[in-house]
Amino acid sequence: MSVDTGVSAAPVAPAASVTAGSGLTAAAEQLRTLAAAHAADADAARGLSREVTDAIRESGFARHFVATRFGGTEGTFAELTSAVMTVGEGCAASAWCASLAAYSARFASHLPEGGHQALWGAGPDTVVATGLMPAGRAVAESGGWRVNGQWAYVSAVDFADWVMVCAAVAGAEGPPQLRFFTLPRGAYTVRETWDSVGMRATGSHTVVVENAFVPDHLTFDRADMLSGRNGTSAVSSHNVPFQAVGGLTFIAPVAGAATGALAACAGSITGRRRNQGAELTVVRASGRIDAARHLVEQNAQVLDGRLFTPEHMARNERNATFAAEILREAVTLLVGAAGTGGLGEKHALQRYWRDITSATSHVALQYDTAARKNYSAVLLGPEG
Repeated sequence: MSVDTGVSAAPVAPAASVTAGSGLTAAAEQLRTLAAAHAADADAARGLSREVTDAIRESGFARHFVATRFGGTEGTFAELTSAVMTVGEGCAASAWCASLAAYSARFASHLPEGGHQALWGAGPDTVVATGLMPAGRAVAESGGWRVNGQWAYVSAVDFADWVMVCAAVAGAEGPPQLRFFTLPRGAYTVRETWDSVGMRATGSHTVVVENAFVPDHLTFDRADMLSGRNGTSAVSSHNVPFQAVGGLTFIAPVAGAATGALAACAGSITGRRRNQGAELTVVRASGRIDAARHLVEQNAQVLDGRLFTPEHMARNERNATFAAEILREAVTLLVGAAGTGGLGEKHALQRYWRDITSATSHVALQYDTAARKNYSAVLLGPEG
């Protein structure tokens, strides 16, 4: 099979050394403790506390993929993945928002230089919330675009400085042309529509854009993001095919949350009379969680190693979706092992169970839409 390097015309800078680190790992440990302390209240209030959202920003998640020339980290996928899983052990919703804060900045790296200056000229800790799914319409005008539409399920929008949404270009011939448009807070409104039983605190509400003008330097072609060829930045992490990233953005918080669920279950069983069946169930769940974490870490290694072959990219998709499947199985086993007590309103395990169930319903973590077709072609060859 052919190799798609996903490299722009300009030379791509080598990936940053994960051994050097950026302080994100240590900051994630502190954020895990803070997020865990606020998790129950955040779940009840359906939103992260200001203390936690400030800590997400200050910990370095938003700056992780931002260019060093703006004070960013230009960090690795492996370091970010480890940090997100760490935070997820304390609170799945906090980890989800931290992960999206990092990856949204990576998407925004495809903006023209003027867009880079607008987002990060005053500092690298700008939080961007992203609506990846196409919705709404855009009409070209002199110097920019006129955008209208509604985008559901935009996580972390409550504390974002900007939103980036995908819209179809009106009047384009042939297949719909899709572009991303970036708008500052105040240029859009938010309708509070997020009512999921799990991941309540992500605040994944609906962004509404009405007749907003978006200048050319705050928009880019969606095809650029999909291909990973970045004409604006030579930073390694800015030149990665979207297929290779796959569901890593979403599965890392879930893997961390499953580790938190394991600890919560063990805590409910420790010190009480227990039976062999419950013990074996916890052991089986722990094996699934460890296996999933290894798959998630393998995906990050592919990205940092720039192994953008069709085989590696399809495997990344399979890894993310299979990890979601076995993590759902694991947390279900844990709930069964903990018994009635694990479902108590104040027990952390039931919150992890709801969060993992909700998070793994994401379209990026579904076999049929994200893994079956591409990886089956790798294993079995093209159909027919």
